[in-house]
Amino acid sequence: MATFNHSHDFGTAFRALRAIIANPDDTKQAFTVIQALGGPTGERLFARFRKTDVGATVLAEHRQLLTTLADQAKLEAMPDGSLGRAYLEFLRSQQITAEGLVAASQEGDLYADALDPERRLFSDRLRDMHDLWHVVGGYRGDLIGEASILALSFVQTWNPGVGLIAFLGFLKEGDLDGARTIIARAFVRGHRAAWLPAVDWEVMLPRQLTDVRAELGLSDTPSYEPVYTSDPRFIEATATA
Repeated sequence: MATFNHSHDFGTAFRALRAIIANPDDTKQAFTVIQALGGPTGERLFARFRKTDVGATVLAEHRQLLTTLADQAKLEAMPDGSLGRAYLEFLRSQQITAEGLVAASQEGDLYADALDPERRLFSDRLRDMHDLWHVVGGYRGDLIGEASILALSFVQTWNPGVGLIAFLGFLKEGDLDGARTIIARAFVRGHRAAWLPAVDWEVMLPRQLTDVRAELGLSDTPSYEPVYTSDPRFIEATATA
């Protein structure tokens, strides 16, 4: 049976990290780092997931989260203030799609054909819920928001690759006012929150976002000014670093 267990590939991770430093928007390199340094992490997460009620149901139904998240008409029809509507607004504000992560993950996938169907389903589901975590966590898709959601994700998954990229963001964005505080706080929030990989996101989408955040332990959303790679503040900070 093909599992998630792989040896650490430090050379591949190092090359991908250099690419991220050169271009923080190169999402496929993040997937490469996460897989190259994942080791037994994926297998541990999968074992925990399938022991949960939600995990057992998702696997039994062969449920694909992407199918729901890519249905913009269905999301648009959800109530005002719902997680589904907030998720759709997030996609539009960042000019991305649910399918966009799929393309990036496939480019950075080191083990495309190395998983059995159940583990592939779980891996895809974990990928597809990334932007949902942005929304419930209250983080935009900017540099601070991405580093913060990775810090939160690290304590949720304990994947060394996720932690390394989050720490890189912590260091690189340190000259931006308040960035390190936001990122460090995300680590604490991730520790206090419910275990997000086993959330029944399909059930949560029509519910009010405030209620979802309260149930997941993420009501204390951050307040910060987003910073993108084109922002003069980031360009100046990078040039003087």
